[in-house]
Amino acid sequence: MKKSISIAFLFLTSITSFAQEVKKEEAKKDQGHTDINKFSQMYAEMATPNMFRTASGAPGPAYYQQRADYKINLELDDKLSKMYGSETVTYYNNAPESLDYLWIQLDQNIAKRDSQTPLIDSQIMPSSTSPEDFTKTYMGKSFDGGFNLEYVKDENGNAMKYTINNTMMRIDLPKALKKGEKVVFSIKWWYNINDYMKDGGNGRSGYELFPDGNKLYVIAQFYPRMCVYNDVEGWQNMQFWGRSEFALTFGNYDVKITVPADHILDGTGVLQNRNEVYTAEQVKRWQLAENSFDKPVIIVTQQEATAAEKGFSTAKKTWHLKAENVRDFAFSTSRKFILDAMAVQVGNNKPMAISLYPKEANPLWENLSTKAVAHTLKTYSKYTFDYPYPKAISVSAEDQGMEYPMICWNFGRPDENGKISDRVKYGMLGVIIHEVGHNFFPMIVNSDERQWTWMDEGLNTFLEYLTEIEFEKDFPVDRGPAKLIVPYMKGNQQFLEPIMSSGDVVYNFGANAYGKPATGLNILRETIMGHELFDHAFKTYANRWKFKHPTPEDFFRTMEDASAVDLDWFWKGWFYSTDVVDLGIKNVKQFYVTENATKETTASFNRRGRKVADAGPLLHIVNSENTELKPEQKAALEKEKVIILNDFLTKNYTVEERAKLKNPKYFYEVEFEKPGSLMMPIIAELNFEDGTKEIHKFPVQIWRRNNTTTKRVFATEKKVVKIQLDPKLETADIDVTNNTWPKEEVVDKFSEIEKK
Repeated sequence: MKKSISIAFLFLTSITSFAQEVKKEEAKKDQGHTDINKFSQMYAEMATPNMFRTASGAPGPAYYQQRADYKINLELDDKLSKMYGSETVTYYNNAPESLDYLWIQLDQNIAKRDSQTPLIDSQIMPSSTSPEDFTKTYMGKSFDGGFNLEYVKDENGNAMKYTINNTMMRIDLPKALKKGEKVVFSIKWWYNINDYMKDGGNGRSGYELFPDGNKLYVIAQFYPRMCVYNDVEGWQNMQFWGRSEFALTFGNYDVKITVPADHILDGTGVLQNRNEVYTAEQVKRWQLAENSFDKPVIIVTQQEATAAEKGFSTAKKTWHLKAENVRDFAFSTSRKFILDAMAVQVGNNKPMAISLYPKEANPLWENLSTKAVAHTLKTYSKYTFDYPYPKAISVSAEDQGMEYPMICWNFGRPDENGKISDRVKYGMLGVIIHEVGHNFFPMIVNSDERQWTWMDEGLNTFLEYLTEIEFEKDFPVDRGPAKLIVPYMKGNQQFLEPIMSSGDVVYNFGANAYGKPATGLNILRETIMGHELFDHAFKTYANRWKFKHPTPEDFFRTMEDASAVDLDWFWKGWFYSTDVVDLGIKNVKQFYVTENATKETTASFNRRGRKVADAGPLLHIVNSENTELKPEQKAALEKEKVIILNDFLTKNYTVEERAKLKNPKYFYEVEFEKPGSLMMPIIAELNFEDGTKEIHKFPVQIWRRNNTTTKRVFATEKKVVKIQLDPKLETADIDVTNNTWPKEEVVDKFSEIEKK
């Protein structure tokens, strides 16, 4: 107790002075104001907790979700590039209320000739344009996509009433679907498959045409899909405009796909008839792959794929796949495919890592794709939960980067001369890691992509960054580290939107939905929370919400609930605003400690006015620039110990305790400022005269009483020659020119990054 009281006397004068300054500032105010402190809690921004979703961020006792099971039969017409399909949907209502109608997604309709999607963008008349763009813009569409519905029937074969609204369809039920009931209905359709390299439309799906006439199909959004109905919004039936992706319901799938007999196909789920669609030799290779954990086994060789390319078989073959508890289904098929696979040990699970690619992708894909898939499953599992699905497939498809349960399409091939640049190699690895990673977010942790793009893209990009640097220490990452988001955050505020914005309305979609949220999570992990607290909280969120439908509030609350770190200030600044980080050093004063010549005694009083102890003589703190301090006094301070302090230490500390204390000779009062409106911890590096350095880190709460300036005193044994803020560029500070003392010309590293 004596120790703390004595130290309090040391700073008594400064505290009193600070209080007087505050009172003077308050005296200037002539009117009140609302709570503008950046540490205010987020009661206004977040939804009120309830029995469905708790204040802790966990699902509540009344949480429910719907279920939709599908039986689908498909036939691909390779010559005409058409898809024919029929499906039977069993929809289970687990909501406490009854439903009078169902909403279905018809995503292919954005490719219809009368689609509304091309009409939502502003246009200008360019001074010049490419023939391709001119044709698409002014000469109409040659391609006509979209669903052509043949019927919608109930389980008894009776026609059901339906209404199509662009990419949405409402099916009116003959009677209300009550809680605990199910409804069965069937839809038959067909559509023209787009050349996604030319026709666009739903560019996530379609085919790639090769010079020899072969096609490589990546097929998704190919069937009418149930919308999500939940406790947050009822039906999530926002239109699909082409950018913001999907909100989908979990269920079981039984899918049969008929394609040319010389095709190799794979997709979501477990193949039920491998012996029928593989050759006997390919079956043996698959069995080897199921027990190969160190390297891939080639199931369909390049020689076999090259031979198949020339055949254009008119015979047919049906592939049968089943998947349990997935939110969607997709597949890829081509006679050009080489296939390799290996097993991955993830906890007690042994999923298969698989790659499908044409010979044009070799040797890059044979060497790296499946290994990248396996590495991704292991790394993501470490930070979330053991990968629960039986496989993960990477498909080589140029100009693609898209994800579905257990399968994804990825760009990156050698050039026409077979050259593989680092840009191509690492671009391919990055997109594979990213798209395979989407199996975790949002395929399993099933957030609403249509509204909250960042909840899948941002979280996934963060884990992609961790996975890339574990794959290779110097992996050339393009998102994650704080310094990489600075060019975006220091941009024109007219073109910045909060992360909590729909992806359809933002200007810089990549930075807003991918880069900034991923960077925010990295700052939380590296600078604010630390690895242990962050990793535990993040894993808690992933496990609480796997196979469920989380909202942003569920994420924010869980991260705080599982870590005991108040982050409302961070969510408000980083996610709900376009505030920027800019910390600086405003002023530095140097002080000495000297003895009170009069050795007067004063009394200390607590808040209730009671005398606590006698204190004195006092240590006087003198500004080194104070003209009243004589040169000989300065010299004495440098050489001699303060007698009063020595007496105090001798009386109150043992020899052993005194040996552990520092012996500061230099005192620096540093005033930090915050020109930027976004708060961050202060990271100050002290550079000493002897060439050594020392890091001091102050939590963000240092700004709690004054959101613009704050001061700290550094007591050192060595002379400080330089103070540097954020030396490792880990806070996304947009202006580093005010980060040093003494003031010096600083090369703006962020501007250099931006130029590159």
